[in-house]
Amino acid sequence: MRLCMVLGAFIVITLINASFSAKESKYVHSVGGFPMRHKIEKNVFIKIPIRRASKNHGSNIGNYPLTERSNKTEEKNLRPSKGINSVQTSGAAPLLPDRPVLTIKIYEPGHLNKEIDIKRICGYGGKYLKLLILITSAHSHFTARMSIRHTWMNYGRRRDVGIAFVLGRTTNASLYESLNKENYIYGDMIRGQFIDSYTNLTLKTISLLEWTDTHCPRVKYILKTDDDTFINVPKLLDFIDGHKDNRTIYGHIIENAKPYRQRAYKSFVPYHQYGGSVYPPFATGTAYLLTGDIVHELYVHSLKTNYIQLEDIFTAVLVQSLKIKIVNAGSFYNTRIPFLPCRIRNVISVHDIKENEIYDIWRKQMDSTVKCN
Repeated sequence: MRLCMVLGAFIVITLINASFSAKESKYVHSVGGFPMRHKIEKNVFIKIPIRRASKNHGSNIGNYPLTERSNKTEEKNLRPSKGINSVQTSGAAPLLPDRPVLTIKIYEPGHLNKEIDIKRICGYGGKYLKLLILITSAHSHFTARMSIRHTWMNYGRRRDVGIAFVLGRTTNASLYESLNKENYIYGDMIRGQFIDSYTNLTLKTISLLEWTDTHCPRVKYILKTDDDTFINVPKLLDFIDGHKDNRTIYGHIIENAKPYRQRAYKSFVPYHQYGGSVYPPFATGTAYLLTGDIVHELYVHSLKTNYIQLEDIFTAVLVQSLKIKIVNAGSFYNTRIPFLPCRIRNVISVHDIKENEIYDIWRKQMDSTVKCN
């Protein structure tokens, strides 16, 4: 009799527990729409990570724990593979952390050299090349590149002059295909592994140094310029012939400039990137000339230097550290000038030039009917 009472009590307790379990599962059935198949204990809190909106506003700075190099797993599916031209289609990478970061942790070496005509741009490692002109350009600036190709880039046909554009990677698949086609036709676009953006101009400069160090180490001079700049190549070659210095940078030199600390400014530099009150003398990034003997030093040392997002300031820090001579040359202009034939012929570079204006300047430079004193 006692055994029957114990068994009866056990059955009743089991039925009551089952009833409570059914009611409890009714309220914890799912999170995010997916059935929960595991037991939820009392007083246990599950922390669900929230992906906050980026404050990046289009900055595509690479690598570090927050940047391109850290996205290796993702990039396996983004880089072109055999028979598939895949690209990154995700949004911008996060900003750099608020502390100094060595450039080597940000910069990803290498280039997409498949369609580049290296032999024409810099044959024999630059042994017979007097001047290599590298033009930084943005992906969407097709018209600017075509204007340059139709005008002063014609001097790239000389045996002693090589000219090419420098770009980074794009997150736009259709634009990536357009760039592939453009480079297939012209073979003059060096493309690095960084995301192409204003914030990454320093990475673009390092990329052109790396490419030169790898493929054109014997070139005598390198001009770095932008695609909104007109270059008077004959005047530049005359300038080179009149200067036989070593370990030197020539350009429009600015001294005693102070950093902008307000984020609203385009040239904003935070204290953790550059802590000084005054910048070292620097050549404006629109156009400056390097002697070939400093390229390797600049590239290697750049990777061991803390990153600064303003490329001309970053270069100035390298130049100061390596004790490279920096020389002001009055024929390098950082602004617009009147488009007069004799004025154009006496300068090396003119900045802030629109695509259609390049043709006008080129025509006036080549006009043999105008005689200048």
